[in-house]
Amino acid sequence: MEESRSKILVTGATGKLGSKVLDALLKTVPASQLAVSVGKPEKAESLRARGVDVRYGDFDRPETLEAAFAGIDRLLIISTDGDNETRTRQHTNAVEAAARAKVGFIAYTSAPNAMESKISLAASHQATEKAILESGIPYSFLRNNWYLENETASIQAVLAGAPWVTSAGSGKVGGALQQEYAEAAAAVLAGDGHENTIYELSGKLLAQEELASALGIVLGKEVLVQQVDDATYAEIMKKAGIPDFVIPILVGIQHGIRGRAFEVESNDFDKLLGRPLTPTNEALSQLVQGISYKQLDN
Repeated sequence: MEESRSKILVTGATGKLGSKVLDALLKTVPASQLAVSVGKPEKAESLRARGVDVRYGDFDRPETLEAAFAGIDRLLIISTDGDNETRTRQHTNAVEAAARAKVGFIAYTSAPNAMESKISLAASHQATEKAILESGIPYSFLRNNWYLENETASIQAVLAGAPWVTSAGSGKVGGALQQEYAEAAAAVLAGDGHENTIYELSGKLLAQEELASALGIVLGKEVLVQQVDDATYAEIMKKAGIPDFVIPILVGIQHGIRGRAFEVESNDFDKLLGRPLTPTNEALSQLVQGISYKQLDN
């Protein structure tokens, strides 16, 4: 990349995925070539201290995004939280701001098989991919399949003596650690030849019973799986203290897994990382250790 057009910017860089992407980039890219766009710059002081250019950007205020993206060549838009309508509006704001700022490349964290997916949350990803295509800006769609960290609540329940509860039936997910999704994104942002690409970032496809079995090996005990219907799953989540507005999203995801929406086979991870993914047992062991450490810390 030319020095005059070598700046990389990551949105949502204080979030779980964004912070990992920045850490991965800082291993190969000088901090002077990195920028972040955040809604609360005070939360990014640690990045500023490392020499990263911290900019203010609010997805609901497009003029702040245009200013944040000024002089940026390569941009990573990390999908925001919220319902489809909110995400579509915010992502469209970001894409339009990138076009006005003459950004040279957009990478976007999308959903598995986004354009054909029937899961409820896919609608905002479909709209965003479409907006990026229509912008004419070279792109890479990083279709992140399943963070193994999504299973944290299930792992915590098992550690507390409960069964692994699911309404996903025999549907499978292609899980990997969030760290590996971050490293893949960093490879696309810092590398060459990724213009106009779609990467289906999916790990080994596993059903809920297979994930629970792998966890059982890590824990050295049998993990019972309780398959329930969606209504029962929602009731169990409510009793577990999950906020009401989150429950339909979780049920929708279980429904999507059951409907095979996450069953995408791909070796794109290996291509981008240049190595195999962390084996499932080892990845789950890391998550268990992290949960146990937090519990001790509390």
